Amino acid sequence: MEFRLLGAVSVATEAGELSVGPAKRRSLLTALLLRPNRPVTVEHLMVTLWDDEPPLRARTVIQGHVSRLRALLAEADARAFGVELATQGAAYVLRMPESLLDAHRFEELVTLAGSQRASADAVALYEEALSLWQGPALTGAYPSPTVVAAAEALEERRLTSVELLAAAYARLGEHARAAAVLRAEAAAHPLRESLSAALMTALQRAGRRSEALDWYHRTRRLLADELGVDPGPELADAYAVALRGEGDEAQPAPGAGAPRLPSAPPGAPLPGTVDLLPRMPRGFHGRAAELAALSRAAVGTAPLCLVTGPAGVGKTALVVRWAHRHRAGFPDGLLYADLRGFSDTREPAHLEVLREFLLALQVAPRQVPESAQAASALFRCLTADRQLLVVLDNARDSAQARELLPGGARCVTVVTSRNRLHGLIASDAARPVPVDVLEPADSTALLAAVLGPERVAAEEAAARRLAELCGGLPLALRVAAARLADQPGWSLEAMSAELSDESRRLHLLDVEDTGVRAALRLTVRGLPDGVAHHFAHLGRYPGTHVDRYAVAALAGTDPETAEAAMDQLAAAHLVIRTAPNRWTLHDLVRLYARGLDADSEALVRVLDQCVATALAAAGAAEPGEEECFALPADFRQPPAIRAFAGRDQAMAWYAAEREDLALLAGAAHAAGWHGRAWRIVLGLWPLMVWRVRDSWAPLLGLALAAARADAEPRGESRVLALLGWVLIEEGRPREAAAHLEAAPDLARRVGDRRAEATALVNLSLAQAALGSLDEAEQGCVRAAELARAVGDRHTERLAMYHLARHQLDARRPREALETALAALGLAGEPDISVASRVLLLSAAGEALLDLGEQEQGVRRLEDAAREAEACGYDDGAVRALGVLLRVSADVGVRARYEAARRRCRP
Repeated sequence: MEFRLLGAVSVATEAGELSVGPAKRRSLLTALLLRPNRPVTVEHLMVTLWDDEPPLRARTVIQGHVSRLRALLAEADARAFGVELATQGAAYVLRMPESLLDAHRFEELVTLAGSQRASADAVALYEEALSLWQGPALTGAYPSPTVVAAAEALEERRLTSVELLAAAYARLGEHARAAAVLRAEAAAHPLRESLSAALMTALQRAGRRSEALDWYHRTRRLLADELGVDPGPELADAYAVALRGEGDEAQPAPGAGAPRLPSAPPGAPLPGTVDLLPRMPRGFHGRAAELAALSRAAVGTAPLCLVTGPAGVGKTALVVRWAHRHRAGFPDGLLYADLRGFSDTREPAHLEVLREFLLALQVAPRQVPESAQAASALFRCLTADRQLLVVLDNARDSAQARELLPGGARCVTVVTSRNRLHGLIASDAARPVPVDVLEPADSTALLAAVLGPERVAAEEAAARRLAELCGGLPLALRVAAARLADQPGWSLEAMSAELSDESRRLHLLDVEDTGVRAALRLTVRGLPDGVAHHFAHLGRYPGTHVDRYAVAALAGTDPETAEAAMDQLAAAHLVIRTAPNRWTLHDLVRLYARGLDADSEALVRVLDQCVATALAAAGAAEPGEEECFALPADFRQPPAIRAFAGRDQAMAWYAAEREDLALLAGAAHAAGWHGRAWRIVLGLWPLMVWRVRDSWAPLLGLALAAARADAEPRGESRVLALLGWVLIEEGRPREAAAHLEAAPDLARRVGDRRAEATALVNLSLAQAALGSLDEAEQGCVRAAELARAVGDRHTERLAMYHLARHQLDARRPREALETALAALGLAGEPDISVASRVLLLSAAGEALLDLGEQEQGVRRLEDAAREAEACGYDDGAVRALGVLLRVSADVGVRARYEAARRRCRP
């Protein structure tokens, strides 16, 4: 599988090119591919897909395009290539190996070409990079300003690479080939002076002086006619050289760009250079993207590169590997110091480090200053005219590294840290190079490098499982491999089985004084007390993502304090921010945190926070409705609860938190907090209504078991009613009836008329599906009476809607129409929910069609469909459009129906 941006936006597979679809879908794919593996917000997608103000239905349009792209990728078996289009909060992320993207391969090849000492190698790499281009970048995407700007940036990079290719030809003395490469581009971009200047120089050196002079005059006229300006210094210099007939073949063409770091040939350092680097790391594997990113960050004037990542991720190995590969780019030497910012031993004083550096730079011991300030000044002076690499490893904070920076414009400094060191970015324009855990393929390759490829190949599945349990953390993988290497008879499967036990995993990932626990202990030790307190409590959270409200509940603080602590933990790479007010932890970090916390009340505090938030979300999603449950008698009020501005925010929260809410419910049930478990699940009812066919039965089964264990008949009745309805929608009416027959009696026993009415309505659906229409109608009539008696308009409308449906099934459309219209008119329409209105309009429209009043029926159905589509109620849209298709052959209606059906799929 290959994703292409360098030409027409497309997806190529072995079976051929995928049919991506219209321009705006290509633009959406373009936006995701320009930011692979990073969240792209819906707001950014709107800017990408529309020039001006996006339409009211923009979010629905984007959801439709995303749904279709997912289907296309699924049909092409994208998961086999590690490709997934995922939803992340209010954003989408295209997870993929970046090697599948032509723009990424182009950038890597260009960077690699720039690091070659041999010009012939550079030529081959530049030519390979440029061969990836199949036409103007981003062709076929909708030309919004965002897309146009991205295409122009890619084109600029291509033109620069053409100039660099010509310069490489020039260094080989192949000036005619350089001129041939440049002429076509200079003709296509006649106002780009750097191209024209480079072409003139190539022509002059190829002995074609008159052509060079002609090209200058042609370009000068165009600049005057089109822009009203004279040639710039670069073009004027090339003209002067051509006039004098000079031709220095040793010089690169003007505009060829600044020199780049050459790769070092294998072997010892250059004679006479300083070299304090540690030895080349053994068993190093992968990290091509990070090595390329470090090479890019190390280009320019006095670059400062900041390599950051969590403990054990392999920052030092990466930097030392890169430094050894590029040693020839630093003829004056390579300096290295371990600042021990995260160590059991004392951090070295600035003067100690500077003394080592000065001695390496041939300063006599007696001439080394006695104060750190004077030593730092001397170090900057000595490095002012040198080309050095300075590696400052394991810096605790920005101040520790700042006084050790060299003074030369040609020096490159690389700082590694577990903290993000925002201070160095702000004060010294440090260029971040983040390092994350290894991908699965690189993880297993690292195991193979230590254990031997034969041993790993013999247990491929176990090796993948072992890599998964180590979370892709190189330190954990190396410790696991060391244990296996020490015991040749121990299989990878046996090791994986032991690591599967969470209570022993961290112990097994320790060996002597090295291990994950030791590395994390040193990181946590440097945290302020309040931040460490919050970190310890994160281990009690059963979900995968946490927000500031949950953190506050866990730690017994407030959301503002919790958010500040999480920001510091993110800076220390102990948590990962995945979205605003949303963080996650690496599995091994979570296990370590769990071992620090002895607060047995943390779990129930966060469960109560979750219960309260679910109630608030339901109130915002369905305003005016009765709360679906009462709070537990021993409920503990959280310090704060997330506020929801309206339905959209509440539904977005449900969608983002669904997986974690299920995990919290499961943890509550397992810990004996049964009343919290069923309430958390029941609190999801607005999302269940909206996405009824989204595999809710297992979660509702857990809620039912919890309600029964809680001996709470009111909760049991409501869970039974909801579970029965879900089973009916899944086409399982007999199973549904078995649950629903008990629900009305339970509700009646505790005097819950609303629950009894809801249960009767849902039971009627099962009865109708099983052929008992009379019983179904009677149940709906009784349900409407019960709801009317307690003033529950929502449930009354629900009962009347289903009564109308049963009447339609019994072929009594006149009665169905009267019932639906009466329900729509209950107490006026302003208090009616979107779902109720859509369903009743659909029922009325269907009844009108059956009565032969097609025009009115179509109008009602179209109103229902558009209202459902506008607010994302896909199930309602499917119902309305499905009926509309009986009388409409409009391809647009068919397309809308199919799109809504796809969105309804689990």
